[in-house]
Amino acid sequence: MKALAGLLSALSIVVAAWPVPAQTPKQGGVLNLRLREDVPYGFSIHESPTISTMWPAMPCFNNLVLFDPTKRTHSIDGIVGELAERWSWQDNYRTLVFFLRAGVKWHDGMPFTAKDVKSTFDMLREAPDAPARFRLNPRRDWYTNVSEVEAIDARTVVIKLKRPQPSLLAMLASGFTPIFPAHVPPTAYRTGCIGTGPFKLKEWRRGEFVEYVRNLDYFVKGRPYLDGLRYLIIADRGTATAALQLARVDVAFPGETPRPIAERLKSAAPRLIITPVNTSVIDHLILNVQRPPFDNVKVREAVSRAVDRGAWSQALYQGGAVSGGAMLPKPYGVWGLVDKDLRALPGGGTPSEEKTKARRLLAEAGFGERTPLKIKMLTRGLPAFVDMASFVVSELKRVGVDVELAQMETVQWEALKTRGDFTLGTDRTGIEPDDPDAVFYENFGCGSPRNYSRYCDDAIARLIDQQSQELDSAKRLALVQEIQRRLETAAVRPILGWRLDYFAAWPYVKNLVPHHSIYSWGRLQDVWLDK
Repeated sequence: MKALAGLLSALSIVVAAWPVPAQTPKQGGVLNLRLREDVPYGFSIHESPTISTMWPAMPCFNNLVLFDPTKRTHSIDGIVGELAERWSWQDNYRTLVFFLRAGVKWHDGMPFTAKDVKSTFDMLREAPDAPARFRLNPRRDWYTNVSEVEAIDARTVVIKLKRPQPSLLAMLASGFTPIFPAHVPPTAYRTGCIGTGPFKLKEWRRGEFVEYVRNLDYFVKGRPYLDGLRYLIIADRGTATAALQLARVDVAFPGETPRPIAERLKSAAPRLIITPVNTSVIDHLILNVQRPPFDNVKVREAVSRAVDRGAWSQALYQGGAVSGGAMLPKPYGVWGLVDKDLRALPGGGTPSEEKTKARRLLAEAGFGERTPLKIKMLTRGLPAFVDMASFVVSELKRVGVDVELAQMETVQWEALKTRGDFTLGTDRTGIEPDDPDAVFYENFGCGSPRNYSRYCDDAIARLIDQQSQELDSAKRLALVQEIQRRLETAAVRPILGWRLDYFAAWPYVKNLVPHHSIYSWGRLQDVWLDK
């Protein structure tokens, strides 16, 4: 306790209360939701890079902290406590202390303690003495700056860092950062779920549905309001649209209602509430720089310049998308590049000029009419991904690139990218949270499992470390924008743009606030039904 007393001296304690509903909620009822595919990684959020896992798994879990579910934009100022009752920084953002809630139980009746928090983060950062290892660990590089996680006592956890990193709290508030129990092996989450969350898993019938019931022992008094949740697996977009239109499901799947579908829904069912929000998901290409021809920057730049971003937005989303770099653009985020910068980057000029430059670059690399570049492009076997890939194929053919398109199942797709077993791909990537540390270390860090392009630049790596510990917000913004410009110039993951979602829900669904990120608002403990 002496060590704890020293640790707590001169601390500034943060207490962020859970938001109170504006209306008096009704208790009871089952919320029906749609899944676009069967749960690809079970309920193992820590092993998954996709919303297809997070959305149906979030009700089972809690984080230490979470982005306020009532606020559309995610920020450090909009973080509330979950398993952590209070928290505080000390030592100039080198130590983060969490004080945990008392009386919290796992769904199997075991008590929640600091041991569970330490176990979770030791596995995530792959500490030598971690109790187990995840089969996949897509966000491992979020925690490279963590030197130690210490359970001081049953209700106090200290995370010690190698250098200042204020952004760590934002990463802990992501829906991708639930706490797992120390007494349950991580492999168990591929088929079931033991959490502390507002809902307990009742049944997962593969290919059909996921069903939850209310957790009667939940630590937030009076929550959840619903008796249960039922996620119906509906892969076909037309069938899913009809299910929502007929109120077979009560809300859409986050990120899966582009403007054309929203307009059809509103026409057929005028009472539906349509809310335009960003998705924090980018459509982009991935080019493996360790394989010819993309070890040549001229070929990478040519591919980037060949794709008309404006035509992409119109063809796929009827204009329901916005341009940007690696960070979420304003007004949805705070770190994005301004229009002037975007116009100066590959793909940012007029389409005809960009395609002329693309043909010239290909010719300089040795490709032309008699020796065309022939390449296989992979994508995930979901309709929206195939639509995007088909558009890119047509654009590349216009500059003389001969492309063969192949589709992959979700689980195969993620493993293939991690292995680097591809040359060219079209992909969607969720950017969560809207903070440069999460984005840069996970997607562009040298050696990160999600740096699919295998691109490593020492100068950019130094800039990433520099921005991470910069406490002056204006200086950090300048560094972050410089990093984005360099990444787009290197053309290792050419970004087509950030698509919007027109989230659809029936008006009797109350207190479900869609965010400018499809991640982190699936806890559903505050949702209630007015019918």
